[in-house]
Amino acid sequence: MEVRYCSRLMLLNEQNDLLLFQYRDEHTSSAFWATAGGELKPGESYLQAASRELYEETGLREEIGPLVMEREAVFAVARSQPALWRERYYLVRCPEAARVFAADWTDEEKATIQRWKWWSLEAMRTAGPETFKPENLADLLADIIKDKPAP
Repeated sequence: MEVRYCSRLMLLNEQNDLLLFQYRDEHTSSAFWATAGGELKPGESYLQAASRELYEETGLREEIGPLVMEREAVFAVARSQPALWRERYYLVRCPEAARVFAADWTDEEKATIQRWKWWSLEAMRTAGPETFKPENLADLLADIIKDKPAP
């Protein structure tokens, strides 16, 4: 099975809301919410990919913070075949006045991302884990808030 490497961004604003993108899953009839981020390019480190993806998907140029989670999972994205994804999730703090925009989306992102939204932990808990990928995003956000409260 192909192995793919990916940097993901836990992008939090000053209220500890998490920026998530709604994706249309071409493999099922459902949509889900997930963090910004994407696959590493050849020769690129996880941190380099995180910085690049942050700008491309949100238009923001913030400091990439600490690694908050690593995971492996088998899934297919957009038009791809199932692969083993090795993901690293990084914390990124964002000022309230930051304006999010699609700076340099790929054709695949334009086809699969429906919209973005800032999610509070309470709203994520109400929506339920099946709304998000990975399903433990609300738990990860709760841990971040507990361990690294907003400045």
